[in-house]
Amino acid sequence: MNKHQPAIVVSGCTKGIGRAVSDYFVSKGYALAGFARNEHDVNEMQTLLSTQYPNQKIWLMAADAGKKEDVIAFGKKVKEQFSSVDVLVNNAGTFLPGSLFTEADGVLETLIETNVYSAYYLTRELKPVLRKHVFNICSIASLQAYPAGASYTISKFALLGFSKQLREELMPTSIKVTSVMPGAVLTQSWGGTTLPQERFISANDIGKLIFTATELSEGATLEELIIRPQLGDI
Repeated sequence: MNKHQPAIVVSGCTKGIGRAVSDYFVSKGYALAGFARNEHDVNEMQTLLSTQYPNQKIWLMAADAGKKEDVIAFGKKVKEQFSSVDVLVNNAGTFLPGSLFTEADGVLETLIETNVYSAYYLTRELKPVLRKHVFNICSIASLQAYPAGASYTISKFALLGFSKQLREELMPTSIKVTSVMPGAVLTQSWGGTTLPQERFISANDIGKLIFTATELSEGATLEELIIRPQLGDI
């Protein structure tokens, strides 16, 4: 392996946006560290990418983004495996629909822990080895409320707040911060939909856009990236 190979860390790396970002960056020569909750999916992805890209370091781990101890343990192991991290993509998250007054007790805690705390703790843990760019996968729901999106919207507003604060604190450094706010992306969250594929954003588009943002000159930062379906929000 080329010892100067750039490295990316992706949380929630096996599906949807996380998988698309991982695949795209690896195709561009990046080493990859990532985690997801399902051990079978992690092992399958590890085998596939290691076989496809034998000269690049691929290191994946099963961990639960909703558990602080798992996220911190992953971060510590990344620092053992990689001397530096060029790009961090805080993508891990989950969606549980509901109304403020009828959703089950504990939904807010689950979504805050998974969607917000995972980014907070992973970024703090990796800060000593971060070099270039942090992407936080927020949502159009970070900008406006939606029916049946109660605690999800709250968590995504909070993630955007974290991202803005991170940008403020890292501004004097060489580390850029970008808040990514996609509309409906065709992932497992939309499983069972009868809407046509072209009504959605492709996860591959998100991967390409994130990579493009890393290619800007040192003096330029894309602070917010908003991507919506061509025909508008769903």
